Amino acid sequence: MNPVPDVKKAKFTNRLIHETSPYLRQHAHNPVDWHPWDPAALELAKQQNKPILLSVGYSACHWCHVMERESFENENIARIMNQCFVNVKVDREERPDLDSIYMNYVQMTTGSGGWPMTVFLTPDQVPFFGGTYFPPDDRYGRPGFPKICLAVYEAYQQRRTEIEKSAPDIVKSLQGMNQLPDPQGLPGAETLSLAYRNLAQRFDLTHGGFGGAPKFPGSMSLAFCLRHYHRTGFQPALDFIQLSLEKMALGGIYDQLGGGFHRYSVDDHWLVPHFEKMLYDNALLSRLYLDAFQQTGNPLYRRITEEILDYVRREMTHPEGGFYSTQDADSEGEEGKFFVWTLDEIESILGKADSQVFCRYFDVSRSGNFEGKNILNVPLPLHAFAARERVPIEELQALVERGRKQLFAEREKRVKPHRDEKILTSWNGLMLASFATTTAVLQRADYLQTACQNARFVLDHLKQEGKLLRTFKDGQAKLNGYLEDYAYFVEGLLALFQASGDPQWLDHAVQLNETLLDQFWDNASASFYLTGRDHEKLIARVKDFYDNATPAGSSVAVFNLLKLAVLTGETEYRKKAEANLSCMRTALERHPGGFGYLLEAADFCAGPVREIAILGSRQDDRATRQLTQVVYQRYLPNKIVVVAEPDTQLTSRLPLLQERGLVEGKPTAYVCQNYSCQRPVTTPVDLEALVRE
Repeated sequence: MNPVPDVKKAKFTNRLIHETSPYLRQHAHNPVDWHPWDPAALELAKQQNKPILLSVGYSACHWCHVMERESFENENIARIMNQCFVNVKVDREERPDLDSIYMNYVQMTTGSGGWPMTVFLTPDQVPFFGGTYFPPDDRYGRPGFPKICLAVYEAYQQRRTEIEKSAPDIVKSLQGMNQLPDPQGLPGAETLSLAYRNLAQRFDLTHGGFGGAPKFPGSMSLAFCLRHYHRTGFQPALDFIQLSLEKMALGGIYDQLGGGFHRYSVDDHWLVPHFEKMLYDNALLSRLYLDAFQQTGNPLYRRITEEILDYVRREMTHPEGGFYSTQDADSEGEEGKFFVWTLDEIESILGKADSQVFCRYFDVSRSGNFEGKNILNVPLPLHAFAARERVPIEELQALVERGRKQLFAEREKRVKPHRDEKILTSWNGLMLASFATTTAVLQRADYLQTACQNARFVLDHLKQEGKLLRTFKDGQAKLNGYLEDYAYFVEGLLALFQASGDPQWLDHAVQLNETLLDQFWDNASASFYLTGRDHEKLIARVKDFYDNATPAGSSVAVFNLLKLAVLTGETEYRKKAEANLSCMRTALERHPGGFGYLLEAADFCAGPVREIAILGSRQDDRATRQLTQVVYQRYLPNKIVVVAEPDTQLTSRLPLLQERGLVEGKPTAYVCQNYSCQRPVTTPVDLEALVRE
């Protein structure tokens, strides 16, 4: 679907035409008199004594587009909306604060949530009725949207006193969701093992992943499982991770031609995806596959990591280095049309001989596996397929790669799904961390260049007067940064500092982390608010504890504090992180699926943490790189690495580098763990022995 129709041909134009969010601009020519969330809209509701109809969604949301086509483009429905309400449209990716407040209400009152989200508010912004998708007429067991609108308006007119009387209780309930339990002691090895056992109850040991359909990748929980294997050596944990990663990588949820993962699978075996692609999913999954490659050496995991990052560089990167947000599921009005194939199409491109083997390998048939067409997926891994077909594996691999390139080139001629080109600081931080870490592990100088350009883009365009902004689009940056914007970007800067050794990235990370603590930290409850002290006042100042599709900003902030404590020697950082983790211990044990990233932070906190300093001069850069490569070639999740030249400002500032220099004039590695340091070493073999212990 086109994000903004031609203004000359548009019958209607509303205020959203002036917004930068592609999602909001998609609705700029609806007959609905949409407002953005701003003081003018809120004041209008009070002046006209009308309730607010708040509609929240995002650009890559399929059902958001369905509701727009069915209801918001319908002039009769729009007339009802305009007469009864002040209509406000919000992009949840721009305004996670509003999304969190009102999603909490919808979940509290209906037991479920999702997008599009439709909530009716008093002029004072207090919700009194809400839900998700509503059809244009009675269907799917749901009442029609016009009926809902009229019933809500009538209730507001006739029972306004009752609605207003219940408002304080609603606000109190929303504010009450911010409370953490009292401290229960730091989570240690027992907590981590109990969390793993509870998480394991949801393992799908046939297809991998967690639970049944619809099935999401669960990247953070899988990353925690990998840490559990590393900590305990429990082989079933690694077996489950490898099953999950292989099934996902070979399934239809993965774009077998262009790289990158779709949002989720509608079935339990990863075949049919919801075709949208999200920057954050691919950031988290590329990191997971990279970790698994370090642990196992499986070349499939390396290939998937590189294909994801190459996809992001090719299709999701602003010319100046920022990363775009999403790609839609739909193209030309059909979900998945860009990605699916018929047998005839493939035969015409590859020819009869190659297409026969190629189609068997990728599960392509005349009848298709998705609405008469085919989603490319790999039922049998390459070696198993080669054995079954009695084809030399090298010959099969060449045929598959040749076919993939040919089909990809042909697919590039198709109408691509709409791309949401707003650049979010938070999601850029996640992808920055992935590029930076991959740089160090795979020795990819081109990825380092991408990471540096991205960090510079955010600092140049999304930082003003020492504070971060949320979103950038069409040359305009706006909205105060949220907790996740600071936390994710600080995480990315720390990864970039460790990968590059450039102290400027650490300096920016420390400064932004101080701003984060000043703006978001709640000392009374050892937790973080979602919004800063300077933020617009809403009916509740929420806290976000749960790791959902993305990690909670608080989880990442805690992990950052633990890393910064090691890097800088600032003990106050660790005290704050431990205070938060102590309050979360029971939640980690009982509900591990909701705290995958915080469990990773807890694992780091429990230690042991390897502190690795590598000193080397630029004149002997090759030897320094060899030492660095030893550190990154194996999976060492709990480590802090600093690479620096001797006798620089950095060596005097960081505890890991103080009073340390070259040994016999050679690049030298120092390894410490559990408050004990090993002898310095100068050869890769000796360093390998230290990190292997």
